[in-house]
Amino acid sequence: MSYASEMKQELTRIEITDSKEFLSELSALIKMNGVLTIANGKLSISIQTENAAISRRIFSLIKHFYDVHINISVRKKMKLKKNNVYICRLDERVKEILTELKILNDNYTLKTNISEDLIDSEEKKRAYLRGAVLAGGSVNNPETSSYHLEIFSQYEEQAIELNKLMNSYDLNSRCIERRKGHIVYIKESEKIADFINIVGAYSALFKFEDERIIRDINNSVNRMQNCDLANMNKTVNASAKQVEDINIIEERLGLDNLDEKLRSVAEARLKYPELALKDIAELIEDGKLSKSGLNHRFRKIAKIAQELRDGTYEANI
Repeated sequence: MSYASEMKQELTRIEITDSKEFLSELSALIKMNGVLTIANGKLSISIQTENAAISRRIFSLIKHFYDVHINISVRKKMKLKKNNVYICRLDERVKEILTELKILNDNYTLKTNISEDLIDSEEKKRAYLRGAVLAGGSVNNPETSSYHLEIFSQYEEQAIELNKLMNSYDLNSRCIERRKGHIVYIKESEKIADFINIVGAYSALFKFEDERIIRDINNSVNRMQNCDLANMNKTVNASAKQVEDINIIEERLGLDNLDEKLRSVAEARLKYPELALKDIAELIEDGKLSKSGLNHRFRKIAKIAQELRDGTYEANI
C-alpha cells in the first residue's frame, strides 16, 4: 500500500460523532467526488472513489447523519490499472441533504465555492481539509526524491478557496490550473508535515517525519563527503603542482641554491606529498610557520620554477 493510501486509511478511521465538523468533511467528499443526475424530475447523487476505505467512510457519514438507504456497487475500470471503482448512490432526500451540506442551490445548480458555514470553526476547517484530501488528495512517499502534496478539484472557485484555507495555516500552498481542473499543492517538507498534522493523520505524520529526518541526515552526510572529497582533490592537485615546480628547480637549479626557508619547504613537500598545507606548516620551524606564511613560500617557489621554464630566471637574479 502506498504512503498516500496509508494516510487516507488512517483518516477514515477517525471516530464519527454528532459534531457538525463531520458534515464539513462529508460536504467536501461529496462535492469533489459526486455526480448529480436528474431523471424524471428526481435527483440522485453518485459518489465514486477507487479507495474502499473512503467508500465506507462516505457510507458511514451519510448513515450517521441522515439514516437513508445507500446503494453501494463496485465496477472495474477498463483502462490503465483496471482498479475497482466503488460507487455510493443516494436516491432519497437528495435535495435536502445537498442543500444542508451547502452543495446545491435552490435552483438545482451546484455551488462551486466553499460555504462559510462549513469552515466557521477550527474543527470544521480541519474536517473540510480532511474531506478534501480524502476526495482528491495525493502525497509523495517521503522516501522519494521530492516532496509533493496536492488536492485536485474540478472547480476553480473551490480550488482558490481551498488554497486560501490552507494558507490560513501558513502552509505556503499554491493553486494552478490543470487540463481537467485545478490543483492546490505544497512542495515544502515542513509544510506538508504541518498539513498532515492539521487533518489528524498522526501515524502518517510520524512516518513522514522519520523518513524526512533519515533523508536529511543522509543528505548532510553526502554533502560532507562531497566537501571532503572536493578538499582532498584540491589538496592533491595543489600538492602535485608544487612537487612539479620543486622538481623543475631541483633539475635546473638545485635545491641547495634556494635560501634556507624555501629549501625547507621544498624538502618537506617532496617527503610528504600527501599532506595538506596546515600539516606541512606544523612540520616546519617547530610549528611556528603559519598557513599564510607557507603559502607565500610556495608562491615564491612557483615563481622561480616558472622563470626557469621561461629561461628568465638568471635575468632576475
